[in-house]
Amino acid sequence: MAGRDIVAIGASAGGVEALRFLVKGFRDRFPASVLITVHLPSHHRSSLDEVLAGAGPLPCTFAKDRERLERGHIYVAPPGLHLLVDGKTLSLGNGPRENNARPAIDPMLRSAAASCGGRTIGVVLTGMLGDGASGLWALAESGGTTIVHDPGDAEFPEMPQSALNRLRPHHVVQLSRIPALLDELVRQPAGKTRPAPDYTRLEVEVAGGGGIGMKDLDRNGKRSVLSCPDCGGAMWEHTEGELVRYRCHVGHAHEAGLMSLAIDETLRRALASAMRVLDERAALVARLREQAIRNGRNSLAELWDARAREYQQEANVIRDRVTCLDRMLDQSRA
Repeated sequence: MAGRDIVAIGASAGGVEALRFLVKGFRDRFPASVLITVHLPSHHRSSLDEVLAGAGPLPCTFAKDRERLERGHIYVAPPGLHLLVDGKTLSLGNGPRENNARPAIDPMLRSAAASCGGRTIGVVLTGMLGDGASGLWALAESGGTTIVHDPGDAEFPEMPQSALNRLRPHHVVQLSRIPALLDELVRQPAGKTRPAPDYTRLEVEVAGGGGIGMKDLDRNGKRSVLSCPDCGGAMWEHTEGELVRYRCHVGHAHEAGLMSLAIDETLRRALASAMRVLDERAALVARLREQAIRNGRNSLAELWDARAREYQQEANVIRDRVTCLDRMLDQSRA
């Protein structure tokens, strides 16, 4: 009888230390393949594989495209690529960022849901924002087992709390209990797999680098009035249980909470651009005022002086709004 031989773990802020603790608790000859996605910047070289290999008994490497899975081995998503699983093989996807991240946790979990179903145990650990909630939902719908790090125990509780807000996982536990729980679960028979929806499979293809058409989006969601904060294109709204997500036809995807944050960041950039233009306009009319004074055109100098004060006041109003938005964005990430 097939066992639960796929463990897919996602983490973000605070995740490295949590993962070090987790892999330290794995037994030698762990009877499952372990997939890990952490939000790694694409332009930085990472030594996460070496860190995790040195923390516990299992070998750990960055995943390679078309690599065959082995039990008792840890595979880490490399910087800049989504980690996907297709039955017994791994693949690396260069599809669009999801929740402003690549690698992202949701594509990994969805791919496990679509291809492995009840063989999979999905885990969401500490982190900020909401990546992982959609993937866990897809996994639960396909018969997989879901585990969420207790937010009260997490260094950064927002990501596990987001998962709890959107689904009822099978287990909500403190980090100290997860190694023993995984050791127990991987020795049990696989759960009953339920076929993944066509749209879940389509999203896995998108993460792998495949395209997505407007007909596909119309068939699986509804057009929204929002534009994509990444590319400016139209977005479609999708509902997964209590989770609302948005995806554009280019493929960029955002969970609703992250979509709100992305819109705030877009607004901040637009206001900063407007502030720069107003500052430049005020500087230009100040220069024209000086020129008018030198030429003895006092009436014109007074006109330019009034304009300069007006433009500077407008710039100061926008500057205050930018400062306020900066504080809000900092609080959202805290």
